[in-house]
Amino acid sequence: MKTHSRSRAVRTPGGLSVRLDPRALTVVVLLLVAACAAGIALIGTGDAKIPAVDVLRTLAGNGTAYQDFIVNELRLPRVLVGLLVGASLGLGGALFQSISRNPLGSPDVLGLSQGSTAGALTVIVLLSGSASQVTVGALAGGLATGAAVYLLAWKQGVHGYRMVLVGIGVNAVMTAVNGYLLTKADLVDAARAVVWMTGSLNGRDWEQVWPLLALCAVLVPLVLVNARGLRMMEMGDDISHALGVRVQWVRLLLMVSAVLLTAAATAAAGPVSFVALTAPQLARRLTRSPGPNLVPSLCMGAALLVAADWASQRAFGADQLPVGVVTGVLGGAYLLWLLVTERRAGRI
Repeated sequence: MKTHSRSRAVRTPGGLSVRLDPRALTVVVLLLVAACAAGIALIGTGDAKIPAVDVLRTLAGNGTAYQDFIVNELRLPRVLVGLLVGASLGLGGALFQSISRNPLGSPDVLGLSQGSTAGALTVIVLLSGSASQVTVGALAGGLATGAAVYLLAWKQGVHGYRMVLVGIGVNAVMTAVNGYLLTKADLVDAARAVVWMTGSLNGRDWEQVWPLLALCAVLVPLVLVNARGLRMMEMGDDISHALGVRVQWVRLLLMVSAVLLTAAATAAAGPVSFVALTAPQLARRLTRSPGPNLVPSLCMGAALLVAADWASQRAFGADQLPVGVVTGVLGGAYLLWLLVTERRAGRI
């Protein structure tokens, strides 16, 4: 039986060979268009409605002073944070699922989101810290939790299912720690913490955009450069070693990158649930391509979060919900479907 590869190798002027899949490339382009369209629709809707044409004109610098204030100062930062947070979670989830070789290997399941939450709650409840200090606390909590999962799962290397099981245990511990911190908070700090824990893009401004954009500008190229090693690792450590991949180094580098992406996204918008779990799976089903599907997962995460934010503001009438509520409902239903599918396939 003959098999025909849809991929095509393209060699750049610098001598780098890049393999392109036409279907995956089409999916990426469509997801980017969908994310941009959802972002423009989100910017244009609200108490002060602005037509899409005027939104584009204002983004190009040709709007009125009123439109410029509404679009560039009030609404654009929120949309950009949503795009960057979704992209970070989608890419981080794809990395964890590929490293663990398990569709359940996402930051939500492995405890990283709860670890970042614990770091943020510590700053809010115990230190009454500012927004920037909460961001630092969330980053520190995510990194500490990621290090704990990696070290506890280590046994002559990191096995995927062992890492998932350790992550589930760490997730339970961090959930208990977060509950304890909430009981120690006064009413004002507890209310502030609960809003943050839900996952929301309300009130986001340029202060959240620039740090997240800078981190993505560093980590995304670093991850993509090591994508070949990640693809090889999905065939097993022994084969990867034989093909010249420094397995433990690549795995550690990509895990640190995934932890940083997840922690930064959590710091910017709170623990928005299930985007990191669902985006890579949906991207893979659309591309029908083996491998980690890093770029499609990134684009899918961005499109999902901005669309969920639009739904949280517009789909429930006068009641505006935090975006984490919408992603939690949709992602929870998807997780149940995924568990049933995996059980029927005999993998769990």
